Amino acid sequence: MQKGLVIIYIGNGKGKTSAAAGLAIRAAGTGMKVLYAQFVKGDWPSGERKILETLPNVTVKLMGRGFVGILGDRKPIEEHIRAAKLGLKLVLKALKSKKYDLVIADEAISAIESKLLTVEDVYKLIKQKPQNVHLCLTGHKRIKKLIDAADLVTEMKMIKHPYYLGILAQRGIDY
Repeated sequence: MQKGLVIIYIGNGKGKTSAAAGLAIRAAGTGMKVLYAQFVKGDWPSGERKILETLPNVTVKLMGRGFVGILGDRKPIEEHIRAAKLGLKLVLKALKSKKYDLVIADEAISAIESKLLTVEDVYKLIKQKPQNVHLCLTGHKRIKKLIDAADLVTEMKMIKHPYYLGILAQRGIDY
């Protein structure tokens, strides 16, 4: 490996987690060791998490306590913050462990948006990443400091979404 990349998938369109899961599959398929750590979503059902857990070379860690302040969330914000901070420590330890070639922090940028982590927390993570490990982050918002620190940034732009037509998330498509 010449250089471990910092990869960011952002935007209001669907596909960020799917892109990160696809990256995990591709990496595992080439023999790379992958950590897929998911922030925010908690125990919300996840087809991608379910299949990733079955793949050799992939370790899945659920770091979130669920969506913050929506979908019936009644957990104290402190509980969400603790989980996000713990997730950040786990990701940093994994990056430095020499055990993984690719570490994915799915929804880590969303954890910033929900005020569970700060931009500085995630920026420090990027800066502490060893040279030979890839790091992938996902979330909604463009955060200039993170984008400037990244090697590859892809934005998913929403053109149309069934939610705005009153159609709820569908198993196998949305989760």
